[in-house]
Amino acid sequence: MLQQLSIRNYALIDHTDITFDRGMSVITGETGAGKSILLGALGLVLGQRADANVLLDKNQKCVVEAQIDISAYKLEEFFAAEDAEYDDVTIIRREIAPNGKSRAFVNDSPVNVSFLKQISTRLIDVHSQHQNMLLADDNFHLNVVDAVAQTHDELAVYAEKFAEYKRLISREAQMVADNERATRDQDYLTFQFSQLDEAHLIADEETTLEQERDRLAHAEEIKSEIAFATQAFENEAGILPTLTSLAARIGKIDAYLPADTNAQQRIESARIDLSDLLKTLETVGETVEYDPERIAQVEQRLDTLYTLMQKHKVQSSSELIAIADDMREKLSAMTNFDLQIEELRREIAAKRLELSAIAESLTRRRTAVFEGVTEYVSVLLREMGMANAVFAVHHEIAADFTATGLDCVRFMFAANKNGTPTDIAKVASGGEMSRLMLSIKSLLSKSKGLPTIIFDEIDTGVSGEIADRMGGIMNEMASHMQVIAITHLPQVAAKGQCHYRVYKHDTDDRTVSDIVRLSADERTTEIAKMLSGATISDAALQNARELLGR
Repeated sequence: MLQQLSIRNYALIDHTDITFDRGMSVITGETGAGKSILLGALGLVLGQRADANVLLDKNQKCVVEAQIDISAYKLEEFFAAEDAEYDDVTIIRREIAPNGKSRAFVNDSPVNVSFLKQISTRLIDVHSQHQNMLLADDNFHLNVVDAVAQTHDELAVYAEKFAEYKRLISREAQMVADNERATRDQDYLTFQFSQLDEAHLIADEETTLEQERDRLAHAEEIKSEIAFATQAFENEAGILPTLTSLAARIGKIDAYLPADTNAQQRIESARIDLSDLLKTLETVGETVEYDPERIAQVEQRLDTLYTLMQKHKVQSSSELIAIADDMREKLSAMTNFDLQIEELRREIAAKRLELSAIAESLTRRRTAVFEGVTEYVSVLLREMGMANAVFAVHHEIAADFTATGLDCVRFMFAANKNGTPTDIAKVASGGEMSRLMLSIKSLLSKSKGLPTIIFDEIDTGVSGEIADRMGGIMNEMASHMQVIAITHLPQVAAKGQCHYRVYKHDTDDRTVSDIVRLSADERTTEIAKMLSGATISDAALQNARELLGR
């Protein structure tokens, strides 16, 4: 339950600290006094969007802090899963700096705003006036049924299976589209691949061919220069005989030279290397011949390679080989598409069977509570003066799986005797919507086991005896949870165990809002004012005492 709410520098509130009790508390005040500001401040600690425009003093930060007793709600594992510090009495704080930057803390540990949103759904239900529009939303109707039927765990399993099913369906659609596109492109791709495959590509072949082409083109020059080199190496005054003679002469003095000179050995080594080089050159000279036919063959092969490279916008035969390999894989995949799609469809069929089993179980659990939901809401509507109201749950089975199963649930309503129930949004007035929503919120409060519910003028559109009965229902809800009701009706205000008044007052430089907890006498006066206006009559005071049971 919400134990305390502290607000600093928010909208018209300079600073205030509100302590709440168990049971039912009511908040009253004139229009514009700041009742909605309290909800806005509370919304910050519940994860709503922060805005620097709410700062009363633009030079100071805004701080809103809520102290909540969560000891009875087994949230330890939830906190552990989010790596947040747990405490039986948890303190949630939200700060907004003048630059608009927002920070959130739980028990003084920094947390993401998303964590506040998650925890708020487990702790406090804030019913604002616009939420009556949820009565026109079929998803809300199904959520109510699920809360009563306690389908949360099974619905989570279904949601996981449904997500897998949708991924498979999406994958099937993509594969079918790819197959159709591939079929259209298959002939062209086959032609492209055939050109590359028939070329019998060899990695870096063009480099080898270019070298051979250049060697053949300069065959005569190569032979001539090699012949010259042979003469230079082998004639009587040539390099090799000279080195042989030099090695012999140096050998005569080798013993007198420093040990590490190795002059004779090094000369001999040079002679051997040059002799090997000469043999290599002679071999080349013997093998190279000007061959116009071979040159033409090489040029033709290079032309084929260059044409393919230009066509595929690459620079080497190695890249052409990679392209050919990719085409081969694509063509192979095309032949396997039908098999892959067939296998995928078998997987989809199996997943549909899983979904169907869970969806049927959900349907059984949901339909089992329809009668109870109908009876509970109908009883409360009768208690609130709608003796002829008819409330019903309309149920249909969807043609295909949805994110929540196969069930389409819609609440139907008729206010008048012998009326035919129809969509709530089409027939319910504002006051009827308020009573319907209170009935459903009462049902949800028992089903969900939330610690706290806050009603923001849920009694709009009603008055008199009906307001008194609505207040009674809220008071009954307060027997098993904390109820805080913001109201403009004295009949509802009188039902609370604690009464707070929101008011405006002027300081030296501004108008601010504040909230005060009323004493018994102050409460009598406040309710009398709600009955008669600013001028309080004796009759209003007496009426207020009667409402309060004094």
